[in-house]
Amino acid sequence: MAKTFTDFLTFNAYIGLSVPLNNQIDVGTYPEDTLLTSSEIHIDFYRISFKTNYINHESPDYDPKNPKPITAVFFNSPGNLYQWDLDDKFEGYYIQLTKEILSKHRYLFQNYLEYGQHEALYLTKEEEREIIQLYDLVLEQYKKSPNDHNVLLAYINLILSLVETYYRRQFLTETKMYNHIISEFQQLLRDYYKGDFDGIPTVHHFAEKMRLSPNYLGDVLKTNTHKSAIETIHEHITSCAKKLLVESNLTNAEIAFELGFDYPNYFAKFFKKQTQLTPKQFRMKQKTMKS
Repeated sequence: MAKTFTDFLTFNAYIGLSVPLNNQIDVGTYPEDTLLTSSEIHIDFYRISFKTNYINHESPDYDPKNPKPITAVFFNSPGNLYQWDLDDKFEGYYIQLTKEILSKHRYLFQNYLEYGQHEALYLTKEEEREIIQLYDLVLEQYKKSPNDHNVLLAYINLILSLVETYYRRQFLTETKMYNHIISEFQQLLRDYYKGDFDGIPTVHHFAEKMRLSPNYLGDVLKTNTHKSAIETIHEHITSCAKKLLVESNLTNAEIAFELGFDYPNYFAKFFKKQTQLTPKQFRMKQKTMKS
């Protein structure tokens, strides 16, 4: 059975980190004797790790014949199972946050919750320098005033704001990493009306199906397709509506219910917003064009 760590003190002792100076926020550096191999464990708090000189077998640039050290940001969240077996020592920093701190200041950590839980972030040399500078500042502040949560959280929020920017760069430069997300979303959207469904399709519905957060899914799609998730969904609904208006004898109300709208007038407003025509006007226009 996997061991669960509920506090910084016991976890730090387990992997060889310094004794925490605060029981809600912990900041430190990885020592040379950091534990390189661990069986499965649960960590009941949040961790942000910045690692340099790190060989990551899951990196998109990993070459088993010529493994090169990378610099990356990794995230651990409660409820997940972790284990590792590293071949080489690494350097870097970590930040640990209790669930209580994160919940209390959730608005500060939205980026972390949306991006960090899905993938590691691989840094360029310039990004690495920027992150190191900020980590050094927050570590200095932690050693000087470990109980000053407001200042520590301000620094951490700045780090995470940069992390969001770096993720967007990764979305753009590592497009192959996200092709499967885009393909899966598009297939789920095409299949939505083929089975049982409840209401009109939403970003939340597809994100849940794909086990992604809505914002993360939306940002990946927006960056790679230049359309937001909701824009893509609305285009699909409109396309299905046009097809039904042209190829069927269903009334506008019947089409509205067929597409998951609760009220026909909501469907009419939606359709006009997308096409600048009411469903009735669109149907008449199509008939006129055919005659």
